Amino acid sequence: MIIWGREQWRARMQAHAARVDALADAFVDRRSRGAKHPVHDFLFTYYSFAPSRLKQWVPPAGVSLEVTSADLEACPWLQSGRFMHASGLLHLDTCRFTPREADFASWVATLCTRILGRAGRFSCYGLHEWAMVYRQSAEEVRHQGYELRLPPDELAAFVQSLPVCCSHYDAYRFFTPAARPLNVLNPTLDTRPDMEQGACLHANMDLYKWSSKLWPWTGSDLIGECFALAMRGRDLDMRASPYDLAALGYEALKIETPEGRAQYEREQRALAQQAVELRRRLQSACLTLSGLSVSHAPPHLLAQADEGALRQVQRAALES
Repeated sequence: MIIWGREQWRARMQAHAARVDALADAFVDRRSRGAKHPVHDFLFTYYSFAPSRLKQWVPPAGVSLEVTSADLEACPWLQSGRFMHASGLLHLDTCRFTPREADFASWVATLCTRILGRAGRFSCYGLHEWAMVYRQSAEEVRHQGYELRLPPDELAAFVQSLPVCCSHYDAYRFFTPAARPLNVLNPTLDTRPDMEQGACLHANMDLYKWSSKLWPWTGSDLIGECFALAMRGRDLDMRASPYDLAALGYEALKIETPEGRAQYEREQRALAQQAVELRRRLQSACLTLSGLSVSHAPPHLLAQADEGALRQVQRAALES
């Protein structure tokens, strides 16, 4: 068992708060007023991890904290039934880690392994956001109150001018009916591990989804860093979108121009590089977690895991 002293874990807690608190609090404030933010709300609506839980820093499984009674008073969530506290040390009680969670951790490890093992494809240019409004009427467009940067006919002509090659199921399923046949791929929920790749903006943003679905066992440091990466990805996603968000301070990244596409690819590559280390860390954490349940196959058998069972685990987790 690794032990973090008070100064060490409190510094981690403060760093986590600096990453997430302001954005989480801003979302809660907007929600209380019925206001919306077309960029940032996505991190709290599509990704269903509660902002209050995001703010509650916890250590990962396998780490003990040196704590005082004052620490526990200041952080009441550390007194929940998931933790064990004795002789001034506090740690997650891994006996409470369920076989279902272990199976899901194995599925996430498999997904990470496969993405890390295949080359990224840097040729989509963020066109998925355009495909989500392709041939829609003004009343159907998702972000009401924000104009599209191009007239409908010009927007449609641009979408048709480039290959649409979205490999991400959750992005593709929001394509308009008219845009779906334009996609050269047909990603499905079941084929996610076979199709996702490390250049994909949404696959990298999803590191936040997978890590937070295994809270608290993955620990808040990893979850918070994945959240920060997802926010950077969302910002790039929406700057490259067809929406005019200048009123919110977003300068459009005009992928409808060759210069804009080149800039998008540069930023996409930088984000993908940042995602590699986080994906490796999530993979490692999930391999460790999958071994906590005696009912689960050892990590070295992961590549041979039954695909049907893993798909069932994924579906159950996504529906929870």
